[in-house]
Amino acid sequence: MVQLHVKHGDESQFLFDTTVDISVEELTKQVARIYNGRLKVDRICSEMEELAEHGITLPPNMQGLTDEQIEELKLRDEWSDKYVPSGGMEFKKDELGRRNGHAPNEKMKHVIKKTIEEAKALISKKQVQANICINAKMVKEALDQLRGAVMIVYPMGLPPHDPIKQEFEEKEDLSGTHAALQVIEDSDAQLWWAGKELQQTKKTG
Repeated sequence: MVQLHVKHGDESQFLFDTTVDISVEELTKQVARIYNGRLKVDRICSEMEELAEHGITLPPNMQGLTDEQIEELKLRDEWSDKYVPSGGMEFKKDELGRRNGHAPNEKMKHVIKKTIEEAKALISKKQVQANICINAKMVKEALDQLRGAVMIVYPMGLPPHDPIKQEFEEKEDLSGTHAALQVIEDSDAQLWWAGKELQQTKKTG
């Protein structure tokens, strides 16, 4: 076995166990998938923090509008009555106008926040210091934990336009966002060692 210390630029990302028999091409894909998987976990955690504070996202045509504009345009959020947090909701207005303000109660909020902490810890950069390797199974476990917490708090699920639901269903649209710049496509991924790019056609050994 070979242990890789994966960095992006000079910043440590994670440790990864592999073998000398694997091709550089396959190794590059595996590392890129874990790297992108960790980004997905971070994106979902960020949105779930907002979900805990302000409830589900408003329909796209209502986001960013003031209450007066919504009233003037006679817009109505048809999803709010269907997707109600378990145990009832507490109103907490989203000043950014992205979410409906129907926040989960304190108990359910705790479920979300505790799960976020656990999922982040599982794929954290701090695992490098602890000499713990990250693999695809751990990324999946983190995603499953987050998905489970959402199902507990929102048994009916989330509306189709909610970015958390889109992330879980691999339907997220990152175009035009900073997040899109962070994702590394398989075709663009490269592994470098000692200042030289490893050739995709060769073995690692």
